Amino acid sequence: MMKSILLAGLVASWATSALAHSPLDSTTPANEAVVTQMPTEVLLDFKGDIRLARVSIIHADTHSMDMDLGEQTAFTQEFTLPMHDMGPGEYVIEWRGLGDDGHAMNGTFSFVVK
Repeated sequence: MMKSILLAGLVASWATSALAHSPLDSTTPANEAVVTQMPTEVLLDFKGDIRLARVSIIHADTHSMDMDLGEQTAFTQEFTLPMHDMGPGEYVIEWRGLGDDGHAMNGTFSFVVK
């Protein structure tokens, strides 16, 4: 009985902390999309406020560069960043940031330009 109560408490605690973070909700282009034209910008939309610290582009596992965050230094849910055309192939966007709850977060999404 005590194990069940402890387990229920742990599960509830884990679920609450998972919801407290601000994971990436959607992107444009969408994750794993195949597009025929290079986008001029990418949109990152989070479920909660986040402050981006760094966003990098990796092209076809060879070229890597940091994206210009410009004036986008406040805690917000949506970021629009200029994209750099490195030719056709797979693009992986890696992001790092700080949630408004103080937790460090990071993630990736990718798309392919034909």
